[in-house]
Amino acid sequence: MDENTDLTFEQAFQQLEQVVQQLESGELPLEQSLALFERGTVLARLCEKKLDEAEQKVQQLVGSGSEGPALTPFNAEE
Repeated sequence: MDENTDLTFEQAFQQLEQVVQQLESGELPLEQSLALFERGTVLARLCEKKLDEAEQKVQQLVGSGSEGPALTPFNAEE
């Protein structure tokens, strides 16, 4: 999955859409379909991870204090 870590959300999502279109065409041999399905699974997980990170960042930016939004350091590993 090393090659995927450099993808932006938009790039990963676009590649995932292409994978889905190819799979839905039904014109691929079984082995190629399975490899493409595996690639799609990796891309879907990457998109989900990036969305989760963005959601965490938004929650940190909005904050919950009465003083309004607060900017706090973001750590994706938390």
